[in-house]
This record gives sequence, structure tokens and C-alpha cells, in this order.
Amino acid sequence: MKVFVLGVGATGSLLVKLLTRQGHHVSCGDRDPVRAREFLGAKSTIAVQQVNARNLRSIVKAAGGCHLLINACPAVFNNIVMRAALGLRAHYLDTASHLRADPFRPEQFRFDQQFRKNKQWALIHAGAAPGLTNLFAVQAAAQLDRVDKVEVRIFEETASDAPVSQWSAESSFDEAVSRPRIYREGRFRYGSRFGERELFRFPAPIGRVGVVLAAQDEVVTIPRTLGLKQMDAKIGGMDIDRLRRWYRQGKLRQSRGLSPVRFPATPTPAAMTTLVQKGILHNERFALAVLVYGDKQGRSCLIRWDAQFPSMFELRRRRISSSPIAWGTAHLTTLFVKCMPHELTGVYVPEALPATARRNILQAARRSGIRLTRKVTSLTRE
Repeated sequence: MKVFVLGVGATGSLLVKLLTRQGHHVSCGDRDPVRAREFLGAKSTIAVQQVNARNLRSIVKAAGGCHLLINACPAVFNNIVMRAALGLRAHYLDTASHLRADPFRPEQFRFDQQFRKNKQWALIHAGAAPGLTNLFAVQAAAQLDRVDKVEVRIFEETASDAPVSQWSAESSFDEAVSRPRIYREGRFRYGSRFGERELFRFPAPIGRVGVVLAAQDEVVTIPRTLGLKQMDAKIGGMDIDRLRRWYRQGKLRQSRGLSPVRFPATPTPAAMTTLVQKGILHNERFALAVLVYGDKQGRSCLIRWDAQFPSMFELRRRRISSSPIAWGTAHLTTLFVKCMPHELTGVYVPEALPATARRNILQAARRSGIRLTRKVTSLTRE
């Protein structure tokens, strides 16, 4: 399959490499080809075209002839890139929503009829969180007679003496200033920023961590698929603690714009090595947990899924200069591409995929080095 990857940063560059290993014919484009080449590495023979993601014609010209257009740019460009995919008669995939026109409904859904008419598929939120978290929720729900509540808990930690971005600076800033969405008593609403702090225990070596409400796209799609009453998503770790402190100090406001000091450019592999050698960057960790509460044969039940990703130093031992988040997202996105049923048409989220596709993705994730565990616990009714 001919695949065009738009956005060749920390995640996009890994996507290019992984898709090439899968046997796809991959080409790519970025606003800064020189920097993109630094992410791809000197040994890569894949050319990088200069593409302006704000310009529809620029995307169509660069991606001409592709069968699949992967949007690895910040979510603010989703509408433009989806229109480009429709113009190219290509399938489409991305990893996040922007949620500005409608804060509780992904903007990508507005293109559903056009993709169906063109007999194309679009898969959105196809990454780790959202993405893998969505699969955890629907897999657990399939084992229950009724679902009451879903909780997504995420651990993101960059142990460093100065801010280091695991995502693009634009995406990190957008997530930090967005109000968290929650689903309570069957209704979507906003939660308090960095609010509702609780202690949550992740598997070792992470352990118990304080987590707070965060803006996660799963919360606006999973309730539409599963008949539940409540859902929220919370994040913990040094990264969110730093953002929470800046917010309380009044330094984290959308009106103040993106500060390159607080949200620096994502380090290239060479820059990451330099940060480690200088003792500025110590380690990075990433973990996910999804808890689904409901009933099974008249008894209250909790099904919990966990995913632990290789730490930065575990990746470096494999000679991979990447953050755990970028590595995990790229691997999951590649698996979504591999397992996506091509007979589908329209816009899909991971939890709406056929059961066979979901199962295949989870099995492949285990083989890729992501540690997945599932635990079922019977609960006593209060």
C-alpha cells in the first residue's frame, strides 16, 4: 500500500520506519524537511517533501497517488488534512481531535457521509491514549452484561532538570490549556482543570501516584459506543504536576500563548542523547490503565486493563532514541494500519472496530514489547 505520512517529528518519523518495515511504500512530508531528516536519521533513504499542512493544495500535491494519508500533525490541522484525503480518494488516519467547534463531538465525524460516499475509511484516535485505551474499554465491556463507569488513568513522567517535550510543543500546549471533559449521569460536561485529585496505584515500578483530571479524547467517544453512566480520564506524574503548578501560578493560559521555555521543541534523537549525556534528562516513563465497572450475571464486577511501555532507558538499550510516548503511539498506529478492515467505509473510532480487528491489535501489541495485563475483580455491593 502507498502511504503518505504528514508530519515527521518524534512520532511521525517512527511511523515512517515501522510502516516501511511492514512492506508499505512510504513517502512523507513536513513543514521543515531539514528537521524531519534529523528525526529520520542519516541512514534513511526516504525523501521528505516540504508541505504546508495549512494549505490543502500543498498536501494534495505532495501526497498524490497514496492509498492512505496519515495525519501525524497537531490536531488543529485535522479538517484540512481530511479534506485532502477526500480529494485524493485516499483512506485517512489520525491520533487525536481538536474539539473546538464542538467540545464534546470530534470534528472528524462531520466527514463521515463523504467518506462513505467515496467508499473510503477514516480511522481517528488511532494511537495509545486515545487508541489503545479505547480498545481496553470496549474489550472489558464485551465481558459484562452492563457497564456503569469507565476510568482512564495515565502516567506520563519526564524525569528532567528542565522541561522536555515528549510530544510536539503545539500538541503539548493545546492539551495543557484545554478544559477536561467528563461524562456524568449520562451527560457530557466540563471538569475542573487539574481537579479531582486522587491517589492511583500503577503497576511496579511506578506505584501509587496522584492523578488529576485531564483533557482526553476517549471521554467524548467511548460513552457514545457503550451504554454507561460515568467516565473520566486522569493523568499523573512529574509532567502533569509541573503543569498544575504553572496553572496555579497563572502561567498557563491560552491567552498568553505558547512559551518555548515551558514547551520546548521536541528533541531530535541527537538532542535527546545530548540531554542524557549532560545529566539534564534522567528517564521517561509511560503507562496506561483502564478500569471498567459493571455487572456480570447479577454481580458487580471490575475489569482492569494495564499497559506498560518501555522506559526511555529501556529503549536506549535497544539503540532506540525515542520517548516512550512517541514509541508507543507509533507502534499502536502501525498496528491499527495493519489490522484495519479495508472493506469498511466512513469515519471510525477504535472502539467501533469489529471484534476480530480489536483482538488482533491487542495480540500484536503484546508481541511488540508492550506489557498488557487484564484483571477481573468481583465487587461487593454497598
